[in-house]
Amino acid sequence: MAETVFAPWDDPNETPLITFQNVTKRFGDFVAIDDLTLDIFEREFFALLGPSGCGKTTMMRMLAGFENPTEGAISLAGKDIAGVPPNKRAVNMMFQSYALFPHLTVWDNIAFGLKRDNLSKDAVATRVEEMLKLTRLQKFARRKPHQISGGQRQRVALARSLAKAPKLLLLDEPLGALDKKLRQDTQFELMDIQEKTGTTFVIVTHDQEEAMTVASRVAVMDEGRIIQVATPERIYEGPNSVYVADFIGDVNILSGTAKPFGREMYQVDWGGGTLATAASAKPFSDGQSCHLAIRPEKISITADRPEADNAVQGKVLDIAYLGNLSTYYVELPTGQTIKAQTANTRRISRRTFTWEDPVWVSWTATAGVLLDS
Repeated sequence: MAETVFAPWDDPNETPLITFQNVTKRFGDFVAIDDLTLDIFEREFFALLGPSGCGKTTMMRMLAGFENPTEGAISLAGKDIAGVPPNKRAVNMMFQSYALFPHLTVWDNIAFGLKRDNLSKDAVATRVEEMLKLTRLQKFARRKPHQISGGQRQRVALARSLAKAPKLLLLDEPLGALDKKLRQDTQFELMDIQEKTGTTFVIVTHDQEEAMTVASRVAVMDEGRIIQVATPERIYEGPNSVYVADFIGDVNILSGTAKPFGREMYQVDWGGGTLATAASAKPFSDGQSCHLAIRPEKISITADRPEADNAVQGKVLDIAYLGNLSTYYVELPTGQTIKAQTANTRRISRRTFTWEDPVWVSWTATAGVLLDS
């Protein structure tokens, strides 16, 4: 039997767990959130992604109950949550600093919220043991926070946040304090825990790689507005604007004017009489200004002129060697630079191309996305 794909946002019969309806948040004259409407579904791992100051943390704080919207409504499980204090919401928030009690053991840190709910000793013990097992911390139960690593402290904070079985867990830059390797390991642990518990996670991050790894959907934000909400694949392969294309991953942006050229095909004049052929289901009128966004890994680099929809000659200006990949910066006769990426599949002692080499860069008509803004 085929596995059903988790995509409640594509099902009109699904009711969202969280709804932002025309939410605006002002601090004095400053508009932090600008007329925002958004649905988040149960069991989603939802990422709010954007640069500092784009409004992600304000959205998070409104969900947690630390701020109320100036206009509009936020509902959780069908109930308007404006004015409901943080401790009365089925929401928990995990901070970047983890905010663990240094004088309490790992076990007592996890038990803290449960004890305050006047649960029986046995019920507390059972739940804490469940959380220790879930986060693989059984061996560290009697240690204090300063006696364990940063990654383990992160898991204690997560266990404590999940102990009271919230409907919604908010994670504010939760992996910011960890080094790159540990961050990557912890991202997969987070996904695993989220799947096992079925809790809805909303994560705030400015790290696009992190958002793309963990999230079922990503909302790319800028200046208090959501520019695009989609699955990581759709955001990467089909950005809806130059801003999103540029914010997620590496990209070449060729700006020019479009000219219809057959069915759903266009020629893009991008300077110096250079024409690129691009496919686009989105219509463009003759002479309309446009941007062609092409990922470096979709651009080939060869010594000889290839048979391709688009081929331009240039010379190698710079090379970035990243172990598994090499990125070539190729300067074109127009003065523009195009990035082409190749996978380093074999262990070789010398590169195929080096600085100042004449090369051809080429790509297919469907390799890029034609954008109007």
